[in-house]
Amino acid sequence: MQTHSDDKAFLATDPLGSLLLRLALPTVAAQLINMLYNIVDRIYIGHIPETGALALTGVGVCLPLIMIVSAFAALVGNGGAPRATIAMGQGNKEKAEVILGNCFALQIVVSVVLTVILFLGDRAFLLAFGASANTIDYAVAYMDIYAVGTIFVQMTLGMNAFITAQGFAKEGMLSVLIGAVANIILDPIFIFWFGLGVRGAALATILSQALSCIWVLAFLFGKRTFLRLRKETIRLSPAVLLPCVALGAATFIMQASESVISVAFNSSLLQYGGDLAVGAMTILSSVMQFAMLPLQGLGQGAQPIISYNYGAGKRDRVKKAFFLLLRVSLFYSCLLWALVELFPQAFASLFTSDGELVAYTGNALRLYVAALFLFGIQMACQMTFTSLGKAKQSILVAVMRKFILLLPLIYLMPVLFRDDQARAVYMAEPVADTLAVLFTSVLFFFTFRKVLRQMNKSA
Repeated sequence: MQTHSDDKAFLATDPLGSLLLRLALPTVAAQLINMLYNIVDRIYIGHIPETGALALTGVGVCLPLIMIVSAFAALVGNGGAPRATIAMGQGNKEKAEVILGNCFALQIVVSVVLTVILFLGDRAFLLAFGASANTIDYAVAYMDIYAVGTIFVQMTLGMNAFITAQGFAKEGMLSVLIGAVANIILDPIFIFWFGLGVRGAALATILSQALSCIWVLAFLFGKRTFLRLRKETIRLSPAVLLPCVALGAATFIMQASESVISVAFNSSLLQYGGDLAVGAMTILSSVMQFAMLPLQGLGQGAQPIISYNYGAGKRDRVKKAFFLLLRVSLFYSCLLWALVELFPQAFASLFTSDGELVAYTGNALRLYVAALFLFGIQMACQMTFTSLGKAKQSILVAVMRKFILLLPLIYLMPVLFRDDQARAVYMAEPVADTLAVLFTSVLFFFTFRKVLRQMNKSA
């Protein structure tokens, strides 16, 4: 088995089961660890004496902005990395390194622009995103500090995709692990020992991201990597970047739309259920991350396999890799769905010790994740679209679920079901998820069949 940095042929030759396990376990672990950045903050913040519930709600309102920052990293990294892997499969290392260098340059530009925007408009954004008079001060305190670390987030998330895409799954996981461990250690120190509260949580997060950023860049500039950041490739070429951004647009829409959806949920829930309902939504979105991020990790683990073999023209291997990804993803989503439905208050209790909030969230959670068992299908298809370089289909699937289905339903459901309008708002999620999976499955069936036929003809 070839695993050294100058030979990626193992992506086309090693047994698929063991290969996916070797690549996906670290990426799933990385996604789970990555959740700790925000979730650990929320757990500690939710347990701040006396003000924990309001502070948790305030930080929850920051999530839309944090999602947007992460989405821009995905726009560049998750679009460029599959393109680079396909080029590797075609035997064109030079092209792959040009893609890497251009994406690095674009990440820097995006980081600077986002930092300026966040500093100038965070209070206005947060008020628009559902902060109330009771929670705005907590939200601003967190976001003002978090904005300083925007470049660390961009570099860590965006450029780490290029590490994983080369088959360096363990190294990709380590980059996330470094920051997460630091965050777990620093959070209680800054929040409780120094008495900084939500400011301490934000400070711990950006310092942790800085450590991860240093690791990622050291690896990509170093000698162990197959694709290396080189001075001559760090430039902005529209011809190189536009296809990358087009492919990354689906992931960007999927993540950035979470901010729009979060605003819609928060504003609607504030109207029908008050701060308690908004606080519950913070916990619901955190639990949903337990589903989304590991499934994305599975897809990222499969991405180098599918992309490389697609570039190399290995039809049967692409087909088998997808169906393996589908089975594993579906198993995970069904398992998590069962656990949440059986023990909703246990999940809620992780984030707060407020009895009223735990009870309210437990009831809402069962409804909110009612269609979670189907999500393995959605994510496997969507991640495979990206791995195959199918930008249009990836974007269409992302837009369909969030903007065409979920966003209108958030406002429509409480109008249709007036007996418990806050509950009706939560119900928008499973209804949209069910319809989205049906649409995605049909689109993927026809697209994937066409891809396999084309590969068969060119073989």
